[in-house]
Amino acid sequence: MPTETVPAPRPEAVARPGSTGPWSALCEALTAALADRAGRHPGMPPTLVTSLGVRDELAVEPGEFTPGTVPVSLYGHHAVVGPLATAGATGCPQCLARRWQAVRAGFLRDALECGGDPRATGTPPWQAAFVADALAALVASAARRTPSDRHPWVWLLDLETLHVSRFPLVPDGECPSCATRSDDTTEAARVTLEPTPKHAPDSFRLRPLDAYDLAPAAFANPVTGMLGPSVAPDLTSASTSSAVGAFTTRSGAYLRDCYWGGHTDAYATSVRVGLLEGLERYAGMRARARSTVVTAALDELGDTAVDPRVTGLYSDAFHAAEPDAPRFAPDRPVDWVWGWSLRDARPVLVPEVVAYYHAPGGVRRRFVQESSNGCASGGSLTEAVHHGLLETLERDAFLLAWFGRARLPEIDPSTSTRAATRAMVDRLAMYGYRARFFDTRITFPVPVVTAVAERLDGGPGLLCFGAGASLDPEAALAAGLCEIATDSVNLRRRVAREEKRLRRMTHDFDEVRVLHDHPLLYGLPEMGPYTDFLLKERADADRVPLDSLACGPASPRPSADLREDVESCVAAVTARGFDVVVVDQTSAEQRDLGFRTVKVLVPGLVPIDFGWRRQRGPTMPRVRSALREAGLRDADLAPQDLNPAPHPFP
Repeated sequence: MPTETVPAPRPEAVARPGSTGPWSALCEALTAALADRAGRHPGMPPTLVTSLGVRDELAVEPGEFTPGTVPVSLYGHHAVVGPLATAGATGCPQCLARRWQAVRAGFLRDALECGGDPRATGTPPWQAAFVADALAALVASAARRTPSDRHPWVWLLDLETLHVSRFPLVPDGECPSCATRSDDTTEAARVTLEPTPKHAPDSFRLRPLDAYDLAPAAFANPVTGMLGPSVAPDLTSASTSSAVGAFTTRSGAYLRDCYWGGHTDAYATSVRVGLLEGLERYAGMRARARSTVVTAALDELGDTAVDPRVTGLYSDAFHAAEPDAPRFAPDRPVDWVWGWSLRDARPVLVPEVVAYYHAPGGVRRRFVQESSNGCASGGSLTEAVHHGLLETLERDAFLLAWFGRARLPEIDPSTSTRAATRAMVDRLAMYGYRARFFDTRITFPVPVVTAVAERLDGGPGLLCFGAGASLDPEAALAAGLCEIATDSVNLRRRVAREEKRLRRMTHDFDEVRVLHDHPLLYGLPEMGPYTDFLLKERADADRVPLDSLACGPASPRPSADLREDVESCVAAVTARGFDVVVVDQTSAEQRDLGFRTVKVLVPGLVPIDFGWRRQRGPTMPRVRSALREAGLRDADLAPQDLNPAPHPFP
């Protein structure tokens, strides 16, 4: 018996621009077939069938959509139905196309975004009439979407099995059709620290994590996931119930994988923490909610701008080895974004490549490659500033101690008042690691703790580093412990997998090029001697109690309101002659959830860099003088005093 097929294409049928060959014909034929079946489904709206994967959806102009029309998009053996293009709805068909492309594998994204015109290969086999029947039923279902849903739904139909899946669509804050993006202005940069009462005495958050409407399926799924196709539990971790995910973002020809995750004692909580980290990184990579409008040379701006020579530049040796990397010059125009000086209560301009760490234009336009240092999210602007500032102070202190090989006081973790902290220390010992902690206060009285997991038998997976900062010493130690608890027990396996490559690094530090190289390198036992300044020849009797980090009249104390905590930290920083500059990075997707994200920059503090050649710290005056000014050395560091090895920060 012959197989029934969909009708021949009608001349008036419309397909997605760029569709060619058999896929274009199939789109036209299915559009007509669905119109013929509308009478079988009362209330079924009109449909338009188009193709995905035939053009770069991230680069096209705004589209026009007919309200009430349900889009059907085809790619391979999949059909995506929705979202409904109803008047006033958030999330349009172009949002779907952009989200779909952003979550594709790297090779397909490269083909669409960097290659030539795509073309169809082969003849689509999905022309049987039952495909139109299934799609018509699905379209009728889509039309009955309940208005109470936070996000519009889209449905995925597998044309091989007729299996149906449903996914939320988070509206794309950069969509040219339905998003609103304003110019970056001085008024928009203003930061007002509002009262932010803590939800619990031992918390530094406005509200608990479960108070936010975070649906994992809305942010991590294979069709519309803005933070990647999935979030996976790390079932190999023996210490914490961690979860990880990743998304990709493009700058020029470079497609970067951005990993995010949570490391708590429950998988569901780790997923929620990971989503917040993913949203924070999504917002911090480039300006998504505002359009950059200032391009000028530093010489033209005067004290209106943050001087990149103060925030740190690469050495002449770096530029000799990387002749294609641009140099900063005060007479050369660069792009700037507006930030807010908390010290001076005025707007200031910050280089876009310093405010965002994946700014448009590719690596050939960046005179520095920033990291997420100082980027933080919160339930209010005040909360975000608090955590961003503490991270900036934490990284600066860690690097000062590392580059200067400072002999820091060791903390006795048994003096912690938190049972969970003491239990995790014992748990690491059960897996063969000694958890060690060091008082890393250098310039400022804010508690900073360096955490180290040290393998007791000296074997592979030898050392794992982390850090934490908080006005509460207990919270600072717990933050560092959380990092080493997750990473240390997995380090042996990761080192074994990449041992050959890592051993090359021990002979040539120039081979240390990306973020993950730094912590993995210290999984090799031969890197141990570079940490002897901190870890060797210590007596337990010399360890200090944890609460000693809060001693002293200058030590700021936690209050019941985060605004007071921020003000005390800012006062401690500005008292030493530094400014605190805040850039609001909040994306539309975060604002819709009630979150704010900022970049906190303290010009003159040591920024963290990844890649041995890209270290700005050794060229900065602060690295040479800070330990002397803190009374930890008798003189400034000479070049030969600097630690000759890459830092181990994860």
